[in-house]
Amino acid sequence: MRYFAIGFDLLTALLDTWTLWSAVAGDRPTGMRWHAASQAQLRGKPYFPFEQIVRESAAEVGLAPVKAEELLRRWGEFDPWPDVTAVLSRLENTTRFIVTNCSRELGARAAKRAGSFDLVMTAEEAGAYKPDPRPYRAALAALGLDAKDVLFVAGSAHDVGGASRVGMDVYWANRGQVAAPTDGAALRTEPDLRGLVALAEA
Repeated sequence: MRYFAIGFDLLTALLDTWTLWSAVAGDRPTGMRWHAASQAQLRGKPYFPFEQIVRESAAEVGLAPVKAEELLRRWGEFDPWPDVTAVLSRLENTTRFIVTNCSRELGARAAKRAGSFDLVMTAEEAGAYKPDPRPYRAALAALGLDAKDVLFVAGSAHDVGGASRVGMDVYWANRGQVAAPTDGAALRTEPDLRGLVALAEA
């Protein structure tokens, strides 16, 4: 393998979280507004309780408190994207870790849906939300890895810049087909993970 380890964003790159946000909200547009509102509240900021963000962002988009409680209760119901299981099976002998923007409890619950990993680093443990460098650096430190030896799989444009700034190469699974970031560049951008193995082994 070209890299000693591969890190992953969890809640966009590996899991289809958007479907559950939308189902709980009642429709796709409201669910995506709720998701976007939650991301705007946390992105790059010092950690404060993720569950509080879910509740406050629900209120921001006009959803009843019961909707936030339902989403938090169902956090372990996310499904992996269709390409994830096959790709991870090709990487089973590689050190794999997660860096995710949520609490310890919710991060552990969601990670079980994606597969087996050597480490799940949450924003709560790191003390900040991505793309602040602290979550990425905390994961590298916990595993004793140098950034230059790691490939990070970004799920969002913000992850591309965040992981790049700490010195990791980046593969971007741009599932939402959003515009490229201006603060970092991925080595490879694809709509899913199917190009990951070839890049990791190149």
